[in-house]
Amino acid sequence: MDSAEQDLFADTLRKVMSSSSGPTLDKALAELGWSEMLADIPDVAIPLVFRLLGETGTHSSILNDVLLLAHDGEPGSVVALPFVGHRWVEWTREHIDGQDSIDPELPLHEVTRGVDVPLAQARLALGWWLLGSSRAMLDLARTHALDRTQFGRPIAAFQAVRHRLAETLVAIEGAEATLRVAHDDFGALLAKAAAGRAASITSRHVQQVLGGIGFTAEHPFHRHARRVIMLDSLLGSSRELTREAGALIRTSQTAPRLIDL
Repeated sequence: MDSAEQDLFADTLRKVMSSSSGPTLDKALAELGWSEMLADIPDVAIPLVFRLLGETGTHSSILNDVLLLAHDGEPGSVVALPFVGHRWVEWTREHIDGQDSIDPELPLHEVTRGVDVPLAQARLALGWWLLGSSRAMLDLARTHALDRTQFGRPIAAFQAVRHRLAETLVAIEGAEATLRVAHDDFGALLAKAAAGRAASITSRHVQQVLGGIGFTAEHPFHRHARRVIMLDSLLGSSRELTREAGALIRTSQTAPRLIDL
């Protein structure tokens, strides 16, 4: 799939995600050939689809598909996911009546401990999802900073606002660079940690730029902010993964290179 085809497919995905989410989106992605793309070109499919999930604020259970591919699981099944606080959850493909979800918008249900499966590809998928959500939040802050005026000029002209947005952009770009070069388990661990940290920085700074309007239910920011908390909590939070990376480096007494410059 060349760049032109990727752009065309991305436009199609945006239109689909703007009108569907959850099981409805799962079905739409299946009709668009998600399973075939994941099997044939995972290095293209995972960044493209998961980044758009973040940018559009929709959700899907396709993280299960990434994990199933990694360990040859039964297609269509659900995989137990490590969750922050030494807990395990399942991202169900359908709503389960009578079972409360951890998040009001996501079908995440706590379960007993699952089996250990390869996590590298799924961590990269979550990293791209976090990155897309971060860019969506940054775009909200940028639009607000240009439209909101104080003392007769847009707040984007104020140095304090500029510095917050600049720090946010640097964190996002750094996380994306890490995601693009990650090629093994350690790289995926660092990429997920970087994406989670970038999302945390973005959420904090965007809230400050938005001010009071960012606390309202009518503004879309709060949905992205809550979403990145849940995504960061899956398969190791940024804090947990940073500690794990530090322990691995201490044990091996060397810091592996992600890329040779």
